[in-house]
Amino acid sequence: MKRLLPLLLLALAATGAAQRDAERLALYRAHAGAPVDSIRYFGRLDGWTPLGDDALALWTRPNEAWLVELQGGCPDLPYAYGITVSQQLSRIHARFDRIHVVAPSPTMRIPCFIREIRPLDVKALRAAERERRKAEAAERAQASGGT
Repeated sequence: MKRLLPLLLLALAATGAAQRDAERLALYRAHAGAPVDSIRYFGRLDGWTPLGDDALALWTRPNEAWLVELQGGCPDLPYAYGITVSQQLSRIHARFDRIHVVAPSPTMRIPCFIREIRPLDVKALRAAERERRKAEAAERAQASGGT
């Protein structure tokens, strides 16, 4: 029984993380525009946000981001501490370029092919995330008996 408890806790944590990733991905998809064939890229990313193992937000400027959906998933993506893009000059193309994950996992690094790229409405996305955080904080306060 003592051995099963840590495994059960780990499974519950993984399930919770997967649910949070799915909710976050749904939020990003709701604020994404129509697919584009390619985006401008000048060899430097402003940041990235993992959204589970089959999508990420790619920030090319502070107020410019793209929802990148991957073909067949990318198992190390949620644990990555860095990414690179196969294309280092000019443009990143859907269905051609790849995301390479830098992760602590000793698994073989397989490139993650980009299936689709969609522009994100960054302003609306940030507003929706603020509202979600406020709702979660209110829910926690109510659950703990606060006002």
